[in-house]
Amino acid sequence: MEENCCETEENKKPKKSNSWIIITGLIVILALAIFLFKPSTNSYVALEGYQQPVQFYKSITCGCCDVNANYLKTKGNLNVQISEQTDISDIKKKYGVPSELESCHTAVIDGYFVEGHMPLEAIDKLMVEKPDIKGIALPGMPMGSPGMPGQKQGDFVIYAVNNDGTYGEFMRI
Repeated sequence: MEENCCETEENKKPKKSNSWIIITGLIVILALAIFLFKPSTNSYVALEGYQQPVQFYKSITCGCCDVNANYLKTKGNLNVQISEQTDISDIKKKYGVPSELESCHTAVIDGYFVEGHMPLEAIDKLMVEKPDIKGIALPGMPMGSPGMPGQKQGDFVIYAVNNDGTYGEFMRI
């Protein structure tokens, strides 16, 4: 029997059909869509199932505080109890928030103060580690932080306030 001059070992291998490539591509796209667009669940270890109330002190006239409280309720699934006051400076003094680290509102969770527009990642870290401190603060009202409009620019530097009133960096987000 005479061999075909064009038939080589490579030509004898079955070729992948275009339908196989299309099916594989669709499976990859479907997997990515499920991964990227699945409903978010609370992935915060210490906050998952946290039932204690979070006391949230804010000025009566502050709108961004309401947005931040809603963020804690919806994204963190926290039981936020809002206390509106005409002046919250006494609350900041009571919990030992240094004036250099103040923001527009103060929350209290598990005995710690949480000052400002704090990302849930920092609150979760606080609750996981339970350090011997008064609380944590994100001073000012940084753009792009929870409850504040605009794009985040640079790291959020979050400070830990020690029991003696000194403070240092707790984390960056």
